[in-house]
Amino acid sequence: MSYCLNPNCPKPESLDSTEVCQTCGTKLLLGDRYRSVKLLGSGGFGRTFLAIDQLKPSKPSCVIKQFSPQGQGSNHDKAAELFQQEVIRLDELGHHPQIPELLAHYQQENQQYLIQEFIAGQNLAEELKIQGVFNQSKIRQLLSNLLPALQFIHGHNVIHRDIKPENIIHRLGKDVADYVLVDFGAAKHAINNDLRKTGTSIGSPEFVAPEQARGKALFNSDLYSLGVTCIHLLTQASPFDLIDIDHNWVWRDYLTGNNVSNDLGKILDKLIAIAPSKRYQSADEVLKDLNPQAAIAIIINTVAESQQSNVISTPKSIHEDLGNGIVLEMTSIPAGEFIMGSPENEESHENTESPQHRVKIPPFFMGTFAITQAQFRAIMNASPSYMVGDDHPVECVSWNAVVEFCTLLSQKTGHNYRLPSEAEWEYACRANTKTPFHFGSAINTG
Repeated sequence: MSYCLNPNCPKPESLDSTEVCQTCGTKLLLGDRYRSVKLLGSGGFGRTFLAIDQLKPSKPSCVIKQFSPQGQGSNHDKAAELFQQEVIRLDELGHHPQIPELLAHYQQENQQYLIQEFIAGQNLAEELKIQGVFNQSKIRQLLSNLLPALQFIHGHNVIHRDIKPENIIHRLGKDVADYVLVDFGAAKHAINNDLRKTGTSIGSPEFVAPEQARGKALFNSDLYSLGVTCIHLLTQASPFDLIDIDHNWVWRDYLTGNNVSNDLGKILDKLIAIAPSKRYQSADEVLKDLNPQAAIAIIINTVAESQQSNVISTPKSIHEDLGNGIVLEMTSIPAGEFIMGSPENEESHENTESPQHRVKIPPFFMGTFAITQAQFRAIMNASPSYMVGDDHPVECVSWNAVVEFCTLLSQKTGHNYRLPSEAEWEYACRANTKTPFHFGSAINTG
């Protein structure tokens, strides 16, 4: 079935084999290539269609966005400007795996069109309606997966300005959480002078940051919107209900048994701080609080140490040559066992650390240092980091990118690389100690 792109066509459905609409005679192929098959949605400024690319043998799906605003005047001009902005932003950013790729831009029969990559999956508003509230594990996955994409966008001096559940798609066909940020129609290219100017208020009222509502969007206005999205997903309540008349957030009152740890709660509170100066200033800052550790581990297939040993000997290390003088150092962690978690009477204990249980750990190697940008580039031929430097830790990478890095590193070296488990992390960090910290029972800054 084909779907006519003429907004005034009274009967837009036609057979696939036809070249023009059987009702109004409008040409059905956009750019002699893209055939619309289904209307996905419509609004005051245009319509969106599911389409197929007829020039490729596999006829992959794609999305057609049609600019057809209702009315004239200043609103029409602003809508036209936003449509052009979306074309430009997608062209700049669409090569990132979590941003739809711009495939083409056309003007045909006095209508403007953009064609972009189709993302199979549900947006988070749909997922929330079907599956109910998100637990804290899913919120952590969402933040860990989407923040590197947001850092990439901000690194290109772009503010999205419309982050909300409807504009985040949970991509299907993945074994792990994989989220895609869509709808760059409100995105703004920002330079220092622009950030001090008052502009048009754009965004969805429930999720927009206070300063953005006044026409002064900042980079961390996007972080605010992402934080509000998270508390909405945790509560399934309108963000307007989650803040009281004195502008204090009361989202915890709406959790209804949905447990949120103190650590995650503090991160969310800082994301949604009303004053921009009290908020996280970058996605990288959030990621550092969310995932304070980063390393890569390698499993050893032959057990060199006794599985029963609890004695930590002088660490041995191996050095992987990645080429061009770039070396990856791995430190040996001997086999052993430990009590994982913390006792309920320990200071700052959280429910997620209970119950304590004994875990046996086989020997493995762990990266002595965080993976550097030079090491990541040696394997992946790219480094998406914001704070550029060969010896700096690689950042702005998604979980999927790290898995691919481990796979390619394994192929290059012949060793089985992967990310460490939570138990391996705790075992290595404890270093055969039984106190809350490896250096003692408390942090003493005196």
